Amino acid sequence: MLSLLALTESVTLETSVTVLGGSGEQSVRVLDAMRGHWGAPHAPRHLLDGLPKLNKTRLLWGNTITALTASQTAVRGLHPARLRIDEADEMRLSILEAAQGQPMDQKGVRAQTVIASTHQHPDGTMTEVLRRAAEQGWPVYEWCWQETQEPNGWLSPAQVQRKRSEITAQMWRTEFDLQEPTAEGRAIDPDAVEWTFDASLGKSNAVALEHGWEAVPGGPKKQPRRRRRYAHGADWAQAVDFTVVVTLQCDVKPLQLVAAVRTNRRPWPVMIDLLNSAAGRYPGPVAHDATGGGSVVAEYVKAREVFDFQMTGRQRRDLFISYIAALERHEIKMPRLEPFYREHKYCSVDALYGNGHPPDTVVACALAYHAFRTGRAPGDYGITI
Repeated sequence: MLSLLALTESVTLETSVTVLGGSGEQSVRVLDAMRGHWGAPHAPRHLLDGLPKLNKTRLLWGNTITALTASQTAVRGLHPARLRIDEADEMRLSILEAAQGQPMDQKGVRAQTVIASTHQHPDGTMTEVLRRAAEQGWPVYEWCWQETQEPNGWLSPAQVQRKRSEITAQMWRTEFDLQEPTAEGRAIDPDAVEWTFDASLGKSNAVALEHGWEAVPGGPKKQPRRRRRYAHGADWAQAVDFTVVVTLQCDVKPLQLVAAVRTNRRPWPVMIDLLNSAAGRYPGPVAHDATGGGSVVAEYVKAREVFDFQMTGRQRRDLFISYIAALERHEIKMPRLEPFYREHKYCSVDALYGNGHPPDTVVACALAYHAFRTGRAPGDYGITI
């Protein structure tokens, strides 16, 4: 499909295209498939400037289709309008990032990148690509063998059955059915993540979360008259991370996330005001990451009870164990907020308990759960609306 796309663009847009595979062999395989397209009965072979070569095809307009090897040297320097990446999960993230600097607008043709791959590694390059897609609002499309089976496609049931018998069930699941990669190394049970994030409770992407999400816009004053209790968690941005503030409603079972904001690092007064605003609309205890620069925040947080949590040693480990256990016991429900969903889904054991960096949304939610468990009795924070 990538080979046909690259050929079509080079002919109809008269622009250069580069093809980058997870390996040099994969890139050449795409061009090899393209040579098959050029051999079709009605292919526009009169537009070729010479025979297609192993790594490059040149057209009469001077534009080229080039296969690149997956190396830092190969992916730098060229600036085509279109970049087509195949088997991204098999290349290092640093190479993909270097290649993304290639595409530039050319002669009215807008720069564009396609990143295609099966998703084989739970914490690999494609996992990061999907995270960034949710972050930036990139469109994500999925398809598998079922789109090409007979009677509308070319794939016969006999071929499907034969291939299924030739490979492992795990390979069939990830590479053919395009299911999630194995959960080995993940910190949270995937089924628990799917149960927790319920789209019927609401949806939001990373861009919208910059301005915040609430189950009931305007806060609890627009909700039915009843006694409620809330708890808050905040993870502060350090350098390039995100500030995340979440609010759990704690007088229901399961607990429910009712407000959240996730934004880039901003001046401390702005970040603190995000938490104060939430605590003002939803009174309840607050727990925040007081490690490092967060230690100066406590005196500025306007809440009746504030927990300054140090994310170190045994207490950090216990924080995450307690929170994850609650998720796996189905004690917390959340809307389908894409950054939250993906960071929980692909969060690794190493990120929480090893040398990795814990995801910001996981930290904030764990702190909110900690505030709920260690705060005062529910009646102390119940408010009548």
